[in-house]
Amino acid sequence: MIQLENVSREYGDGKVVYALDHVNLRIERGERVAVMGPSGSGKSTLLNLICGLDEPSSGAVVIDGVNIAQLDDDRRTRLRREKIGMIFQTFNLLPTLTATENVSLPLRLNGVSRKDAEQRANTMLERVGLSGRVRHRPDEMSGGERQRIAIARALIFKPPVLLADEPTGNLDSTTGQEILNLLDALHGEFNMTILMVTHNEEAALHCDRVIRLRDGKIVSTTSVTQQKANVL
Repeated sequence: MIQLENVSREYGDGKVVYALDHVNLRIERGERVAVMGPSGSGKSTLLNLICGLDEPSSGAVVIDGVNIAQLDDDRRTRLRREKIGMIFQTFNLLPTLTATENVSLPLRLNGVSRKDAEQRANTMLERVGLSGRVRHRPDEMSGGERQRIAIARALIFKPPVLLADEPTGNLDSTTGQEILNLLDALHGEFNMTILMVTHNEEAALHCDRVIRLRDGKIVSTTSVTQQKANVL
């Protein structure tokens, strides 16, 4: 589903600095993978390359059989909108819009009528437990509720890939666990491929594999089943 083939991302005019250094990675359809590592290890660069917000200096990034670096801007935007859902630590909601309007916005941008878009948005909001909050704006909600809106928006096209950048980073431990449990349930329901960047070891245990980055390179790959067995 997601494949990186000898991917590098370089910066600098003189001395070259590698944000990612010849990375090879394959993530199967329906798999859940956590990416961990210290600040500056290349985690954000990895996400930006996979979602097409950045381009590799070398190598290929393939999503569902499509090398996204070979797409023009319009086709890349369409692929990102329809095949890749994204949720962030900071939620990235529009503050002047209601929950329904935030979630329906990607549909409206894709030409869906307001009535149909809002019906689909409200159905998705009900699925994430916010049926009673559809007319509220983000500043009228808790952090956990805002993250649920962000998840509903990310899944409105039922994309095969979900990218999560520190999805529990701004939440207390109890609310964070609720969000992870929700993602578990949605993964089972939609059979999504999930790639989660996190510093939270407990969040990583909700995945199938943990990949650790350092200085732009993959330094280890661990099965979560194996990791749990080591703890026990």
